[in-house]
Amino acid sequence: MSVSRIDRKFAALKAENRAALVTFTTAGDPDYDSALRILRALPAAGADIIELGMAFSDPMADGPAIQAANIRALKNGITCGKILQMVGEFRQQDQTTPLILMGYYNPLYIYGVEKFLADALQAGVDGLIIVDLPPEEDCELAIPAAAAGMGCIHLATPTTDRARLNHIVKNGSGFLYYVSIAGVTGTRVPDSRPVKAAVEMIRGHTDLPVAVGFGIKTPETARLFAEFADAVVVGSAIVNIIAANIDQEGLANSVLESRVLDFVATLGRGIKQARQATPESKI
Repeated sequence: MSVSRIDRKFAALKAENRAALVTFTTAGDPDYDSALRILRALPAAGADIIELGMAFSDPMADGPAIQAANIRALKNGITCGKILQMVGEFRQQDQTTPLILMGYYNPLYIYGVEKFLADALQAGVDGLIIVDLPPEEDCELAIPAAAAGMGCIHLATPTTDRARLNHIVKNGSGFLYYVSIAGVTGTRVPDSRPVKAAVEMIRGHTDLPVAVGFGIKTPETARLFAEFADAVVVGSAIVNIIAANIDQEGLANSVLESRVLDFVATLGRGIKQARQATPESKI
């Protein structure tokens, strides 16, 4: 694969000696237009990399917040086609921020993997995180994605041993996503000590940047993990702000977008401050 937006972003952040802020929102939540406006504004607010959730009816790795976002988006009629349309509209204004789709394999399978990869690349997608495809099934997506020029980000968890890790990183690209807790998104706050040890272990098996996600909800926690991770992923906390600013009909209030973006800005400031006291540390 040629040098991707993801590769360029991590190289630039390495030169700055700081971690990436990766934000997650669900496409179509709370509605298409609000989601697109938030998406377009995230980079200026502080997001270095964007994960855009692909709504699915059975999101087994997601906690209550993102499950509810999936339901809202599906109720609003979001589809793979509309998600790719949203990415294309985002790319009309932003050609540099890496954008990754995160979701489950069933919608891609129904769409057709080859067609989806072609359409996603044309829209401006940089990578995929498909949480229910283990490395044993890399022939289903990761290998075709690499051949097409699309990144495929794999996941490791607290139960991943060294032998398993070697298998996981074999066909992964972009970065490796370390799930910091055993469980679903947004349910518990991870302990930084075992996560740091796991990140150090992972770096002995791959040159890919290591992102840490699941359970990171506050600027303070984001800053803590940014001291040693290459990227920090925040999702449920952002989705909770969206949920708190819609009415019973699912309509957004007038401050929803500003509250999301203000929160992202505080996350970004915390991450930028993480290594200021230790300039000798390196990503």
